[in-house]
Amino acid sequence: MYAIRLGDDGAEMRPLEVWHAEEFLAHLDRGRAFINRFVPFGSRATDLDSAREALQRYADLRAADTASLHGLWLDGKLVGGVLTLNFDAAAGTCEVGCWLEPAGTGRGLVTRAMRVLIDWAVEERGIHRVEWVAASGNTASIAVARRLGMTRDGVRREAHLHHGVRHDLEVWSLLAPEWRARATQPEGRWAGR
Repeated sequence: MYAIRLGDDGAEMRPLEVWHAEEFLAHLDRGRAFINRFVPFGSRATDLDSAREALQRYADLRAADTASLHGLWLDGKLVGGVLTLNFDAAAGTCEVGCWLEPAGTGRGLVTRAMRVLIDWAVEERGIHRVEWVAASGNTASIAVARRLGMTRDGVRREAHLHHGVRHDLEVWSLLAPEWRARATQPEGRWAGR
């Protein structure tokens, strides 16, 4: 299976599959409070069986060509991941997302991995519109959308109930022609972290 190097710092992006359940659970346990501040990602994976179920759900979505899940490893340790959701190649649309435990933050891992994922979606799968949805308070996630060259389309006010609090959701997007245009700029689409 593939492992894509994301730089010279030991960072890699690989498939996150059912057989990673034990490693996935340990990762979630290390970062659960941090990861779940704005999204419930992995919140139901609390033991080995439920971790397997969560990964199997994404494997089934991958088989249906409606989502994909990729882990981010730093020096051989799973610290987060990126994913596609609502992937619709026929319509040319998808949503992308991410999560990290604290040990993976501040290194540009998500931005670097997302560049690979978006490039694949646009160039290999013909996706025209890539969306990023983040709680307004999740400034780190919004910063990634900006670094990727996305445009803020708007805010869905109090659209997300999480931990008893209603969060505004910001919708950001990137169109295939914009992504390709970045490649022709002097810094290219790979500039920055």
